[in-house]
Amino acid sequence: MTVALPLAEMSTEEKLQTLEALWADLCRHADDVPAPAWHGEMLKERERRRAAGGEPDYDWQESQRWLRDMLR
Repeated sequence: MTVALPLAEMSTEEKLQTLEALWADLCRHADDVPAPAWHGEMLKERERRRAAGGEPDYDWQESQRWLRDMLR
């Protein structure tokens, strides 16, 4: 199935809302989404750095606000 979105006509806010809706749906069906092996390796490395104090924790809501602000 091909989905055509009027991207050129959408505001940044509309595009972000579309992305959020897609991610929310993908998260509800996370087991259906294949991930390459390097994703797991990267997550393990980041967790190791976070546990060692070299990787900060980010609040998801705060990160979303930061991204919205950067894209405006």
